[in-house]
Amino acid sequence: MEFNYTYKGNTSVVEQSGNTQMSFSPDTKRPPTYFIGELQQNVAFREAISALHDVVISDLRFKPKDKTAYKEWRTKQEEINWDLVMAMRQDVTTKIKALQAELNQLNQRSYKRLSPYYQAREEFRRFVWQKQLDFYFVFDPVITVHPDEVFFECFSVDESTYGRLGASYEVFKNISEFACGTTNVDYSAALYDEFQKIRSYKTTQLQVDPSGFEVKTTNEAAYKEVKIDLPDSWVRGFLQVSSAMCLPATRFDLHPMDIHNICFVLRRHKEKKGPRSMRYHLKPGEPVRVVFEPWDIEVVCPRSLYTGCQEQTIRVWGRRRLHILERLIAVAKKFTVHLLGTGMPSFYVADLGDMSFTLGLSGWTANDWAGAGNFDLMAPRADVDEWTQKIIFDGLRENWVETADSLSQRLNLSRTAVLGALSAYTQAGRVIYDLNKEVYRVRELSREPLPMERLRFANEREKSATRFLSQNAVQVTAVSEKDSALTVQGSIQDKAKTYNPALTIDRDERIINAECTCNWHQQNKLYKGPCEHILALRMQHARQYR
Repeated sequence: MEFNYTYKGNTSVVEQSGNTQMSFSPDTKRPPTYFIGELQQNVAFREAISALHDVVISDLRFKPKDKTAYKEWRTKQEEINWDLVMAMRQDVTTKIKALQAELNQLNQRSYKRLSPYYQAREEFRRFVWQKQLDFYFVFDPVITVHPDEVFFECFSVDESTYGRLGASYEVFKNISEFACGTTNVDYSAALYDEFQKIRSYKTTQLQVDPSGFEVKTTNEAAYKEVKIDLPDSWVRGFLQVSSAMCLPATRFDLHPMDIHNICFVLRRHKEKKGPRSMRYHLKPGEPVRVVFEPWDIEVVCPRSLYTGCQEQTIRVWGRRRLHILERLIAVAKKFTVHLLGTGMPSFYVADLGDMSFTLGLSGWTANDWAGAGNFDLMAPRADVDEWTQKIIFDGLRENWVETADSLSQRLNLSRTAVLGALSAYTQAGRVIYDLNKEVYRVRELSREPLPMERLRFANEREKSATRFLSQNAVQVTAVSEKDSALTVQGSIQDKAKTYNPALTIDRDERIINAECTCNWHQQNKLYKGPCEHILALRMQHARQYR
């Protein structure tokens, strides 16, 4: 999937003794989106934007060692006649000592003469590494300007980590002008080094350059054309994050020192065998307890009481990605944890006062967002016609940010229809759910509409579900309602076998529990989303009863 951008020059930082000006170059092919403001919370912004950089370059995929040279050496060693070597060793030892002494002298003279060359080569290697580091940024970060805040979004190289930094206008002073919208900004490795120079005693101006949208017929060389061919999995993963944010989750707060203790344990210990999970032990009214496997080290969080109403234990993997939060410990007031369940994604929202930082982690590092979790299939799926969807999106665009309840009342539409439409736009990359403020926001991920026919199906499950419906192989056998949740049971005839799926849907049209007798569900549960039988039962119920 190819994305084309046009930047007016490069993002630049002008550094002077008393002030710093950061000027981001936006994509001029998008609708004008710009912002000019002066930072008044310099240190907190520096740490937050640096943590976002850590997300951009994060790649924790396992990289096996190249043992080709070792295996070749072992093969040669096995061909040696060691008896002959032992016989010759005595005679050769004396000769080797003399030659070794002479060789050492030659090596010293050679190193002394070549020392300037080695130093220049090392400097060149560092220069090339800095230049090539820009290739880590697979997709330039997305910046969105809204009436209440400016927020940055990015995705990691290994497609398992999502980062979002939201800065309200209280972070800035002397805001001169802004235009709401979403754009991509030119981002380079050198920019990170400039972020580290932000100081509280220096004036720092953040500028999403509005002059980039000036139309000029001359000096076209000032515009930089960028073409990025992104894999479908990268874009699909970005959309899956948005869908996962809308799902119900177990939520609790952690004190910054608790995050410090978690990172401290991970820094002090390195696992050499499994299991490699963290177990959150949650008991109402008691401190949150975290147990690290395989060492069974327990961290009690006395400052963080679990206020939920149900005792539970949730295991999460890919825990070393939490080191991204370390820079925020000193400036955060608290961390709100959202756990979707054992082996499911998790979100950590850092409360930085007038800023918030959201870290989204997939089920585990190797289980990237796109390949293993169809969370859009678990999101609200109410059928809403295109005209109603457009009315709801245009209504949200009027204010740019709003809750589903407020939008429902203002447009005089049912909450179910609003949630269904917003879910559809979330899966299309045009709307995002803000976990920190629990609101929906307009955010166009790309300038052109995404090719949903390529992104919709990461696997064949939903296609198979549609096939079951077309063959009339799905029957709803029982429907019951309890505690505002709807339980649906059914049977599906798949060739010579009959499967009996069941699912529970809350009043927001989200799947909160499901079971099926098929082998795929028995192995994966809901860790990778619902199976085709559960999905087909949901579609059939929607057809019959709505």
